[in-house]
Amino acid sequence: QARLVESGGGLVQAGGSLRLSCAASGDTYSTYHKAWFRQVPGKELEFVAFISWKGGNIYYADSVKGRFTISRDNTKNTMYLQMSDLKPEDTALYLCAAGNIVPVYYKEDEYDTWGQGTQVTVSS
Repeated sequence: QARLVESGGGLVQAGGSLRLSCAASGDTYSTYHKAWFRQVPGKELEFVAFISWKGGNIYYADSVKGRFTISRDNTKNTMYLQMSDLKPEDTALYLCAAGNIVPVYYKEDEYDTWGQGTQVTVSS
């Protein structure tokens, strides 16, 4: 069964770094557009970053621009999110998503496959 699995989350102090990974099973996902979203309990799902399937188009939420870097390795069917200068407000469950056709990259409804998430906690 095709799926996405996130890893790399954890507890880090403010100013620290983490690298998240999203591994996909199934060759189909190597040609899918992908994104990272994050969820805080009681709040709406928030778009974080997007990368097109060839990596030519990349977009970030204003809140993470300059601190986070999204990338992907289609030979490994894996997407990454390098997070630097982390802040307590970055604390959330980070989920990766994949979609074949994504006209509006920041809208969660555009993606048809989601992982279970990896928790990132940033202490002050």
